[in-house]
Amino acid sequence: MSTAAFDVVVIGAGAAGLFCAGQAGRRGLKVLLVDHSERIAEKIRISGGGRCNFTNRDLDPRAPQKHFVSENPNFCRSALSRYTSQQFIDLVDRHGIAHHEKHKGQLFCDGPSQQIIDMLLAECAAGGVAHWQPCRVSSLSFDAGRYQVATDRGTVEAPRVVIATGGLSIPQLGASDFGYRIARQFGLGMVAPRPALVPLVFAGEGWAPYAELAGLALPVQIETGAKKQRMAFLEDLLFTHRGLSGPAVLQISSYWQEGTPLAIDFAPGTDVAKALGDAKSRSRKRIANELAGLVPSRLADAWVGTDAALQRPINEAADRALSALADRIARWQITPTGTEGYKKAEVTAGGVDTRELSSQTMESKRQPGLFFIGEVVDVTGWLGGYNFQWAWASAHACATAL
Repeated sequence: MSTAAFDVVVIGAGAAGLFCAGQAGRRGLKVLLVDHSERIAEKIRISGGGRCNFTNRDLDPRAPQKHFVSENPNFCRSALSRYTSQQFIDLVDRHGIAHHEKHKGQLFCDGPSQQIIDMLLAECAAGGVAHWQPCRVSSLSFDAGRYQVATDRGTVEAPRVVIATGGLSIPQLGASDFGYRIARQFGLGMVAPRPALVPLVFAGEGWAPYAELAGLALPVQIETGAKKQRMAFLEDLLFTHRGLSGPAVLQISSYWQEGTPLAIDFAPGTDVAKALGDAKSRSRKRIANELAGLVPSRLADAWVGTDAALQRPINEAADRALSALADRIARWQITPTGTEGYKKAEVTAGGVDTRELSSQTMESKRQPGLFFIGEVVDVTGWLGGYNFQWAWASAHACATAL
């Protein structure tokens, strides 16, 4: 069987791979896009509750790194400043996809996520991209300045290969470590992958009273780390049977280090000690009833129910007991025992070490013609469209260089 030749082979047809292939094709390159999954871009399809939170308007092109986690956060500045969220919004508008801003700059399709997938496929078609899917890549080798890519449909050859295979998150959709294996094969350094934007879990009898709160959601300020490592978010938290979830917890999970505590303020912006002190001077209601004016009643009942000193009218409570309760509401210290893992993680943190790549082109510094884009790289965005914008921006930087 003869070996087919292309200018570039893009492995992985998710957000980054589809966009890169289309952009490269439209620049006149002969492009092959390969993916092993049965269905195209499943992570796009399920994202944003099926509406695809495709970018974030609040991403500052002058300092985009503040919304990203990496051992070298400044690495992402070049790509994100050269392909901005507004440029992707303009593309969405050109394809007639209606969208809206939901919260903190997050942009969603009015209709289903499939519209974004169809847009990316249309861009690939306009660029004459050959698309083999499902098609598994069994090996990648390099000889005499060209790559040989062995696939289920035969071996193809190209001087440049782009790895856009994502991370380990949501394995039920076909996630794999293929990109990491290719990086190691060619001697590139790695930052240990870990689940990110993921619910946190708590084990032991101490969690039992809070497991009963499953389904309860409320706005909180959540933080972890100390001094220069401190990170905090003001978002909604959700109690689950196994622990905590919701936007606040997903955000902080990317910064949380195993064995370290979280601090949660359940009444942000409220002087809880003053509120309870004022209530003591004027009220004969039970403490749980007064507390329910500051936090949801289910949470108030759970806290009061574990402390006999609080199961009485507030005017009979000791000042010390009320002070301790106020401190607990404003700064609840709790240490997760772990995360829900890759099955529930929206993204994978870590990946190909950015010191191995050019921030201008996404090309390996030690292996010519080998590029890494999107989630496979050690760049992880906040919740809210930032990871998609990294996919678009890193893909655009790569396609421009190709």
